[in-house]
Amino acid sequence: MRVRKETEVVAALIRDGDRFLICQRPGGKARAMQWEFVGGKVEPGETKEQALLRECREELGVALSVGTPFLELTHAYPDITIHLTVFNAVIARGVPQKLEHNDLRWVRPSEAAAYDFCPADQTILAKILGESRHGNNNCQ
Repeated sequence: MRVRKETEVVAALIRDGDRFLICQRPGGKARAMQWEFVGGKVEPGETKEQALLRECREELGVALSVGTPFLELTHAYPDITIHLTVFNAVIARGVPQKLEHNDLRWVRPSEAAAYDFCPADQTILAKILGESRHGNNNCQ
């Protein structure tokens, strides 16, 4: 059995009060039309934070203020194994635009179950839901 190399990936948990931003993957890509937290692959020579800033600029047209890590996980998809670091973040400049995604939504934890999330992102969502049940909203 061949062991696949893990791909380093980052994502942003962008909050605005009691809501957070989710993005729908475009058709034609792996996990098409599923929902995710914005982010992408870390390129050679980039820090995780630099990669997250670049991805959010490219995909949403916004500048972020990146906070502390929210969660780290490893997930094996059929086509790729990822090591994902999710950071708490807020938008420093700009308004999110659909530059690469099919749709964008600001949702409350209580609304999130209505969306079909990518499997790795379901783990992030579970932690958010756990925090909201316990009244803990770690923004930074």
